Amino acid sequence: MNAGSFEYMSVSELTFDYKNPRLPEFGLHSETPETEIIRILWDAMDVRELVMSISASGFLRQEPLIIAAEGGRNVVIEGNRRLAAVKLLLEPSLARELELPVQHLADEARNRLYQLPVIRSSRRDAWSYIGFKHINGPAKWGSYAKSKYISEVHRNHKVSLKEIGNQIGDTHKTVQRLYRGLMVIEQAERLEVFDRNDRWSTFFWFSHIYTGIDYPNISRFIGLRTESFESTEPVPRDRKVELGELCRWMYGSKKQETPPVVERQNPDLRYLEAVVGNMESLTALREGVSLAVAFEISRPASNLFEESLIASKRSLERAHSKLSAGFSGSEELLRIAGTVATLADDLYETMERKYRPRDGKERLTANR
Repeated sequence: MNAGSFEYMSVSELTFDYKNPRLPEFGLHSETPETEIIRILWDAMDVRELVMSISASGFLRQEPLIIAAEGGRNVVIEGNRRLAAVKLLLEPSLARELELPVQHLADEARNRLYQLPVIRSSRRDAWSYIGFKHINGPAKWGSYAKSKYISEVHRNHKVSLKEIGNQIGDTHKTVQRLYRGLMVIEQAERLEVFDRNDRWSTFFWFSHIYTGIDYPNISRFIGLRTESFESTEPVPRDRKVELGELCRWMYGSKKQETPPVVERQNPDLRYLEAVVGNMESLTALREGVSLAVAFEISRPASNLFEESLIASKRSLERAHSKLSAGFSGSEELLRIAGTVATLADDLYETMERKYRPRDGKERLTANR
């Protein structure tokens, strides 16, 4: 692709790319009206800022759109946000229909936007430039869009994942991990244990699965084959049930009226990692307890005891620091303090009876 060779083309001759890997994140497809695409681009992809920039400085010819001739159309395979911004500036009626706050341009400024600089190319020739820019470069896509693009290049253009990584400067196996995450989702759909369109949230939080399967317990739970990042079936078929469970926990199901248990990546993925690695907590999660409760079940009693003891000490220290100004002689509060003292004495005595010095000699107790 020769970035220095461009021509001008009328905006009316340009069409949005329905294969844009960002659009499926928002449930859009080939039959989605152009107005809805513009709405999503405005709401989720900062088209408002581009409208303001183009209004102030015009369309920079140093950043031409990249187009591919497909099906008799000039498809913008790079620059859909800029195309949306220009369409809104050129068509005030469109902005009014969508109820978007787009300022009116003077005729002279509008006339300079009817023709835009474009570079003619193809998806095959442009993939490395687009991939670098949006996967590992200055204008990064979300993880799902990245995985979709990697998959399309790998499948349609027969480029190995290693070569894709080399071309875009990926030194952390991000390409392989993104691709594997998408393959897990696609396999779950082929096995009919998950449907992306049935997810609870409108937005597809792909990063949950892409990040989650890197956790050792989650990986073991679904039997993930880690020896090959390029496998289209990374999960053994005998783990079909577990794969379906994992997808439901991460994405929920509208049909089953089941919200996901993973609401936020942090700390929920860490909780899920602990839960699936413990049979008791896993059984509890399957029976419908919350992820937080299942996580507590998974934790060793010694950890819970230590944390509770330290938290109690901190709370008492805080209460003591406020004693002079905060206690006005309330009998009820005095009784609560008495209960706390009794519990503390009982706790200490029980711990002291269980404590045995290694040398068998009497030792001084902690300061009381």
